[in-house]
Amino acid sequence: MRGTGKRVRTRRILPPLAALLAAVLGACSNTPPPPVVTSPAAQTTTAKNPSQIVFGVDDISGGFNPHNIADSSTVTSALSQLVLPSVFRSDETGKPVLDKSLMRSAEVISQQPFTVAYEIKQEASWSDGAPIAVEDFIYLYNQMRDNPGVVQPAGYRQINNIQPGEGGKRVEVTFTKPYPGWQTLFSNLMPSHLLKDAPGGWQNALEGGFPAVAGPFSVKTMDRDRGEIVLERNERYWDKVAAVDQIVLRRTDQVGMVDALRSGNDQFALYRTDETGLKRLSELGTAVRLHTIPRPFVAELLLRPAGGVLTDERTRAGVSALIDRKQLIDQGVAGGPSATLHADAQVLAPSMPGYAPTVPAAGAPGTPDPQRAQEQLAAAGYTKEAGTWRKDGKPLSLVIGSPGQQEPYATIAKKLASQLVAAGVEVRTVAPQPRDLFSGQLAMPVKTSQPSSSATPSTTPETGGSSGVGIDIAVVPQPVGGDPASVLASQFGCRPAPQNSDDQAPAVPANSAAFCQKSLQPAIDSALSGATPMPEALATLEPELWRQHVVIPLFQLADTLAVGNGISGLTPGPPLMGPFGGAVNWTRGAK
Repeated sequence: MRGTGKRVRTRRILPPLAALLAAVLGACSNTPPPPVVTSPAAQTTTAKNPSQIVFGVDDISGGFNPHNIADSSTVTSALSQLVLPSVFRSDETGKPVLDKSLMRSAEVISQQPFTVAYEIKQEASWSDGAPIAVEDFIYLYNQMRDNPGVVQPAGYRQINNIQPGEGGKRVEVTFTKPYPGWQTLFSNLMPSHLLKDAPGGWQNALEGGFPAVAGPFSVKTMDRDRGEIVLERNERYWDKVAAVDQIVLRRTDQVGMVDALRSGNDQFALYRTDETGLKRLSELGTAVRLHTIPRPFVAELLLRPAGGVLTDERTRAGVSALIDRKQLIDQGVAGGPSATLHADAQVLAPSMPGYAPTVPAAGAPGTPDPQRAQEQLAAAGYTKEAGTWRKDGKPLSLVIGSPGQQEPYATIAKKLASQLVAAGVEVRTVAPQPRDLFSGQLAMPVKTSQPSSSATPSTTPETGGSSGVGIDIAVVPQPVGGDPASVLASQFGCRPAPQNSDDQAPAVPANSAAFCQKSLQPAIDSALSGATPMPEALATLEPELWRQHVVIPLFQLADTLAVGNGISGLTPGPPLMGPFGGAVNWTRGAK
């Protein structure tokens, strides 16, 4: 590791790893595994009849790594805030504030080179007794810099070196350029001493739970079959003690959630609702308080110039003119809270400060326009024969991919496929597991393979591994929030060139959209370093990004927070974060 010297810290890791391996082996058997105790080292003094807060969620599945797009979910966000440490957290206005439960200080100590010094509290430690230290910073930096499918890696790619000090409790981070967004880094630190050599590496990190925690709560049991996770007060937490003994996450459907809120069995619920679900909740009247909680993700279509037919800008423009974006939005939001969060800009999401629609009035991607489609596809060499677009005798064939059966992406992908098939495009849909999709098929560089010309149009998804199939159009969530310049660079930027590299070397995309243009990179870099104010950068870049017909944003994801009368101290929380940052103050009230 760069900047760490040869310091080696010895830690006792066998018991936590044994627990993790036991969980993995149990998952491979035909018999449902018993509940997994994922943080056995955490000491608890839970009462015989513990005070308990129960909240409903619509799903408990996948992994729980908050840094992987594939693991993004309401449950992952909740757990990361409850059990993982962060250098900065958002206040009620969304402004990053130093988390003084973990940190003594964090400040810029040099401009040339740009350097930030972090000082961690001496008493801050993981639930197995290992200190939170420089190794945890280095581990997260290395993973975010090098792995595909991570949430906003651009800031980490600006780091040049990390130096330890004060026995690992001081961390000096040097950047290649000034980086005003540095306060968004090193959130949700992870126990490097347990994960760096764990089977499956980064992509499987936190797949089965949390081998160690460093928050006010620890994981007592995690039972996916029953759809229940039980958290309890972490008695090894060194800061403010949680007021409630246990927090329980319980999976149920929309009807069950309404019944549980009505009866008082659940104190609140946070889940994706549709029009029917919102109506049922509203019928509870004053028994619940309803809030829309925008999530830090936007559902998007990525028309990927990744070596297939969509590398041709004219083909992308033609296909884009065959897509009905409004119809896809309506299908995806289903009358739920996202219906008011149409994403009409390339970089900023509707709930972010400074957001304003930038979608062009004419020729916008995803606007049905048969004449424009005809012109662009003809310019790319296609003609429509017997209702099918063909070039050199071969049909225009596209592969549409979405992350497994995750919603709303699976529904949107199905609708998109039907639109394109109706317009004369041969379509094949695939639904690989989310991690296979983001860390493999959408990773760059990638070679796209097209279906044979004899294939028949299809809208039936193929699940499981499809590693040999290049994906032309991805229907996926894309991260937003935090530092807007980091969002811009992460979604549209090129991978930073190695030091002393040839200026003539080809630029490599560093995003799931497979998009990278050398002509735009200086403006992106200037925004990332703060040399160009973000409004000025967006005024220059947004029109060009729309013109590329690569990213077609649809809507920002949002959950409904329904709060019953049996809980006190709960607020909607900071923008894009939800209520969990204040969980130490929650108390169980009367029904």
